[in-house]
Amino acid sequence: MTSLSTSSRRRFLKTTTATAALLAGLPKGWVGTAYADDAPETTDMKFGIIALTDCSSIVIAHENGLFKKYGINSVVSKGASWAAIRDALSTGDIQATHMLIGMPIASTMGLGGAPKKPMVIPWLLNRNGQAITLKKSLAGKVAADPKKLKPFVDKAKADGTPLTFAMTFPPGTHAMWIRYWLAAGGIHPGDAVGAGADINLITIPPAQMVANMKVDKMDGFCVGEPWNAKTIADEIGFTATTTQAIWKDHPEKVCAFTAEFADKNPKTVKSVLKALHEASVWLDKMENRTRGATIVGGASYINCPPETILGRLQGKYIFGDGRKLKDRRP
Repeated sequence: MTSLSTSSRRRFLKTTTATAALLAGLPKGWVGTAYADDAPETTDMKFGIIALTDCSSIVIAHENGLFKKYGINSVVSKGASWAAIRDALSTGDIQATHMLIGMPIASTMGLGGAPKKPMVIPWLLNRNGQAITLKKSLAGKVAADPKKLKPFVDKAKADGTPLTFAMTFPPGTHAMWIRYWLAAGGIHPGDAVGAGADINLITIPPAQMVANMKVDKMDGFCVGEPWNAKTIADEIGFTATTTQAIWKDHPEKVCAFTAEFADKNPKTVKSVLKALHEASVWLDKMENRTRGATIVGGASYINCPPETILGRLQGKYIFGDGRKLKDRRP
């Protein structure tokens, strides 16, 4: 047997070590010169959404055939409320869902009265896009300054008829926005059970905000689009401020899975994320947003006129009290 020279042995060891390091970085399932099957473990999936513009990536991934492209047979199911959609994910009635960023955290910790159910959020659907709306009778008197709202709150409280404000879910971002904004004006939003409050703070599903303001059941609310824009179109309210004016480029909605589903179906989750990425890239192009507003405005999704959705999707804000803004971060 011919032995290797010292220099040859060194070259051999360097090559072997480098090759081993390279192979160690390959995905699990790699065999020889081919990859193991990367198809999703679960091909039939139901995705939950709430009727809000920020569900768009999920809807577009479905409507544009992107889920199908990555091996997922998708169904999109519109939920009645955030609590209902959380419960549907927990029980497995849906496999992935549009969610407020705080909800999976609350479910994982067992907060808010719901059963403890670990969840994961590997995809952020959007930033910004929420607003605080006030009833039309306050237009021209408050604008974005909650300090100017305080005299109206104080008078209503003194009269024994406190003003009523709404958010969409207690552990959600809308509860945070409305509490922060009111408190900045010296208005006490109350603790978790409403004690010490200057106002009534209630929970209303997003799509029901406009109807409740229309029949004078509330004086203001915080919600995602297009419902703030819809109050202006219906001439019943105005936008006091946007949430991105409070916290620039804040995280907002996510695509959530139960931890159990994600652990059992990693390739499925990967396929979903590929589709959502392509849908998000498509939506990021301004020339696609008119078509996007038309698709998500359909009765199966938001059920709102596309023109009401489109303006703010393009960053064009008409506040309803004479103010206008072109937001560069729609």
